[in-house]
Amino acid sequence: QVQLVESGGGLVQPGGSLRLSCAASGNIISITSMGWHRQAPGKQRELVAGITSSGRTNYADSVKGRFTISKDNAANTVTLQMNSLQFEDTAVYYCKVLSGGKLYWGQGTQVTVSS
Repeated sequence: QVQLVESGGGLVQPGGSLRLSCAASGNIISITSMGWHRQAPGKQRELVAGITSSGRTNYADSVKGRFTISKDNAANTVTLQMNSLQFEDTAVYYCKVLSGGKLYWGQGTQVTVSS
């Protein structure tokens, strides 16, 4: 089993920044990819950003140019730097890790953009 612990959510004003982190621990076997999804009230969970073991990244169109995903292989962590936050970015953000052919999810961290 792999455990994921997320941190960094909170309340921020429009235009502000937040940094989310996710640390993986436990029986980690060859992490293939890591990423972040989010789910806003009444909406389906959607991909925000992902990064493969080789460092290739992909982003939702809505966050391109504002969010940056990165990882630390030695520490088994993935980070999402979120800049220029907008009201529409309000959601619960979930860390996702594909390890040993299995998909693991974090418990979620709330991000609220409000004035």
